[in-house]
Amino acid sequence: MYYCYTNTPVGDLLLAGDDDRLSLIGFPKGKMRRDPEPDWIFNEQPFAEACRQLDEYFAGERKAFDLPLHLSGTDFQVQVLEELLRIPYGETTSYGAIAKRIGRPRAMRAVGAANGRNPIPIVIPCHRVIGSGGDLTGFGGGLDTKAALLRLEAEHGDTLL
Repeated sequence: MYYCYTNTPVGDLLLAGDDDRLSLIGFPKGKMRRDPEPDWIFNEQPFAEACRQLDEYFAGERKAFDLPLHLSGTDFQVQVLEELLRIPYGETTSYGAIAKRIGRPRAMRAVGAANGRNPIPIVIPCHRVIGSGGDLTGFGGGLDTKAALLRLEAEHGDTLL
């Protein structure tokens, strides 16, 4: 597994994956804080495109990512991750709405758990999932990071094509 760091307005993000696919984005703080494993190899080259697209996203110039991803987890978790990818830029949804969209309307808590295990946040926009009452709920990078990402999208949502 290769890794590198990229500097963003929410801190230095850890990127990890193989030659072809992004497998992980780790935050510098919060429950999704990650450090490289001892056997990982520092190599920025496989992540040049991911870094470029993240820069564009944080500059308010990119709505959607176009990166090869390695989705990991159970079939249910992968199904939730795939549904998260369908949440439009600048919009939010709830765990219950995701559960209904994947045909498991009673699985709100399981959707929340799968959302919380998202290994590729930002690119897979789990920050767009909020509580049914509109409140910000847990986020691997901390609620301040979640709020910052939602603010960024709200500010730039109408300016992008």
